[in-house]
Amino acid sequence: MSDFNAQVIEEFRTHQGRVSGPFEGAPVALVHHVGRRTGQAHVNPMMYLAGDDGVIYVFASKSGAPTNPDWYYNLVAAGSTQVEVGTETYAVEVTEETGAERDRVYAEQASRYPGFAEYAEKTAGIRTIPVLRLTRTA
Repeated sequence: MSDFNAQVIEEFRTHQGRVSGPFEGAPVALVHHVGRRTGQAHVNPMMYLAGDDGVIYVFASKSGAPTNPDWYYNLVAAGSTQVEVGTETYAVEVTEETGAERDRVYAEQASRYPGFAEYAEKTAGIRTIPVLRLTRTA
């Protein structure tokens, strides 16, 4: 885990889900996942968009890099995981959004946080940034 992620995770847990720096004021979740090849447990802080009925959406933007982040492949392969939101930790089902629904959710996130629009511009013609729907199961 990078030092940056480790610091964000520590701050998140110390301050009941609130963080400062580039994530200050933004909704952040800690998403747990297991390496599909290594079996190693990981936790990544991610900005999210809240949906209805306990759904949150996360975005495999990788800051506009030309490849998807490893956590994306791990979550899709697993189909379920746990997230920390605020002071709660709970199980979620992982579903990839596609087509018009993916576009609608991504556009909403980009309208709230312009960095996501910039990530989409960087990846245009290279890849479509995946959107994962995390639906609370417990």
